[in-house]
Amino acid sequence: MRALVLAAPNDFAIQQVPLPVPGRNELLCRVRAISICGTDSHLVKGDYAGFWPPAYPFIPGHEWAGEVVGLGENAASHGWAVGDRVAGTSHDACGFCQLCVEGRYNLCENYGDPSVHRHYGHTWQGAFADFVVHGLKAVFHLPDTLTFAQGALLDPASIALHTANRGGIAPGDNVAVVGPGPIGLLAADAARARGAGRVIVVGRGGRLKKAAEMGSEVVDYTAVDPVATVRVSTAGLGVDIVLDCAGADDSFRWSLAMLRKGGTAAVVGIPVRDVAISFQDLVLFEKQLIGVRATAGEMRHVIPLVADGRIRVSELHTHTFPLTEFGEALATFNERREDAIKVIVEP
Repeated sequence: MRALVLAAPNDFAIQQVPLPVPGRNELLCRVRAISICGTDSHLVKGDYAGFWPPAYPFIPGHEWAGEVVGLGENAASHGWAVGDRVAGTSHDACGFCQLCVEGRYNLCENYGDPSVHRHYGHTWQGAFADFVVHGLKAVFHLPDTLTFAQGALLDPASIALHTANRGGIAPGDNVAVVGPGPIGLLAADAARARGAGRVIVVGRGGRLKKAAEMGSEVVDYTAVDPVATVRVSTAGLGVDIVLDCAGADDSFRWSLAMLRKGGTAAVVGIPVRDVAISFQDLVLFEKQLIGVRATAGEMRHVIPLVADGRIRVSELHTHTFPLTEFGEALATFNERREDAIKVIVEP
């Protein structure tokens, strides 16, 4: 089969590689659509080399959808058949450590042990290829009402829903989303799906315009002080919940500062360095700062929300390329050409 193979940082090519073989409780799937994630960009550049990926050569990619073409041992007895339409996610955890048993498989205590844990497209071969093998814990039935492109965006949608869940949004809450990238735009929809009374998105440029088009109130941090503006718009109190989807130095400070007393900031944006924040503000006003990693069971819940149009993944799909033009697809994503948001690759 053809696959995108990383030989070293910034050294990639489409190559012929052996077709993977599904083992027990695994499926062989034809990849019909796969989305470029920000993490993929970092992997290609080698920003996490030695961790993601642990070694080269490596096939990245984890936001995909397709169809089952081969069954490993025991897969049929769990309801899978050749021809099933599927969407994949990246974490295939051990299932028996304490955190997995408690449902927090995204924090599997055996992460990195290839004998029991696979993080597809990160520590294990991914899906920028004609075919991919995934364990049964990491694939979900794709409804006929959703396209393969929509299916490829279910994984980031599930992360957005996990972010909203970790924030603990209650009906009527005022919510600010910092960073209108793909996760931020989806998180705004997830906040509304959980019943948020108001959703205010803080950002800039074309992506902030997209947030406005999707129905959010918007604050352009290049034109105004975002903290002061959010506070004024909430009668000086601040918002109940902030979903920080930017992971930047300023965004962390803004997120805590625009919270009302007792508010919660859920942070999914991954910082590239340590950031100084005001712990005095955190303690004196009983604010909560909560980390968010990937998703923990939200795929099953996000699929009907996407199918019902309440989390609008298609709004983010701006460009499509064949696998043979991955370099152009990646450049379009990285440089935000023509206001690119989500770029889909179709093997």
